[in-house]
Amino acid sequence: MPRSFTLEYWQDEGWFVGRLKEVPGIFSQGETLEDLKVNILEAYRLMIDEEKKVLSAVVKSRIKAIQVEV
Repeated sequence: MPRSFTLEYWQDEGWFVGRLKEVPGIFSQGETLEDLKVNILEAYRLMIDEEKKVLSAVVKSRIKAIQVEV
């Protein structure tokens, strides 16, 4: 199922730099806006692939709910 995200971008010393507003930590850059779009999608895919690896390890582990006071 396709998902939609908001690409917030700006120019910094000739580079297009951006982030996905809905996904903290997903930043990238490109020489053109199109390069930025390709690179930020790759960064998102890498994050998803890593999460899948972590989740497969969690399935093999035990889970216990805890409370954290902040």
